[in-house]
Amino acid sequence: MRKTLMAFMAGLLLASVSPPAANAEIREQIIRCASAGAEGSPLVIGQRKFAEMVKEKSGGKIDVKVFPAGMLGGDLQSVASLQGGLLQMSVMNAGLMASLAPDFALLDLPFLFENAKEADAVMDGEVGKSFTEELADKNLVVLAYWELGFRNLTNSRRPVEKVDDIEGLKIRVVQSPIYLEMFQALGANAVPMPFPEVYTALETGTVDGQENPAPSILTAKLNEVQKYITLTRHTYNPMVLLFSKPLWEQLDQEERDLLQAAASEAAAFQRQLSRDADAKAVEALAASGMTVTKLPPEEIARFREKTKPVADKFAASANPDLVKALTDTIQRVRAAN
Repeated sequence: MRKTLMAFMAGLLLASVSPPAANAEIREQIIRCASAGAEGSPLVIGQRKFAEMVKEKSGGKIDVKVFPAGMLGGDLQSVASLQGGLLQMSVMNAGLMASLAPDFALLDLPFLFENAKEADAVMDGEVGKSFTEELADKNLVVLAYWELGFRNLTNSRRPVEKVDDIEGLKIRVVQSPIYLEMFQALGANAVPMPFPEVYTALETGTVDGQENPAPSILTAKLNEVQKYITLTRHTYNPMVLLFSKPLWEQLDQEERDLLQAAASEAAAFQRQLSRDADAKAVEALAASGMTVTKLPPEEIARFREKTKPVADKFAASANPDLVKALTDTIQRVRAAN
């Protein structure tokens, strides 16, 4: 009878959590963890690592099922499902949280971070904690910050060797206002679109290009429908590992502690995996036939200059204390190098 009941519950999107046990023992349950990441990407490998850790720590009682490539819907749909208690977990671009907590837009300011060390200091420190508190008020629990990495521009029409080459290109962007305005400032026709739709849009010519970290471009096979990549590194994407707050509150403290520990351990693994994959992915994209363009410092300065009004606008609308904490953290890391 118990096996039959568990099989039935495995088919539901609702949390399969029984009433709290008095002795706070780990209960048998299934947790669904969704993402838009492609199979084989550092993001999805990180999800599967997290699932392994949870299984080991729970003695096999907690089974984390990974649903990549938008199988349970796009990122914004997943957020709604988390808030409503229809989905337990998801991991997505932290910048997408700006629709719920506007200060998250700060993470997508163009050319904010020069390296991953600066980003880690921000996300693991006071700023990251502040973001976690903001999302708690939105029915979302932040378990950890992972990473997608530094984003680069691709297209199928021409090499982008200078900022003026972007003029008129139709570029798919993340469904976030700052990306829309950033690429409009660069002269592109920016088209917001969920990631699972990008390959087809590029293949059919609905858009000319897109922007993503090199490992994401490779694992999503966008090089099959894109000819040119420019290493703009215009933004760095932390990823946020989320749990539905209504379902989190149904867990015992022991279960929460277990999931939190696994999420933190998986974060260290996933970040390093992503960074190791970045340079290898650029080499693989070049080997596949893509033309790779590395911009000289003076051209990067021109990109920064054209997007500065966008950065200033979004920074001005954010919590000034948070902006100060962000800039102070970055400057402290730079001064120490």
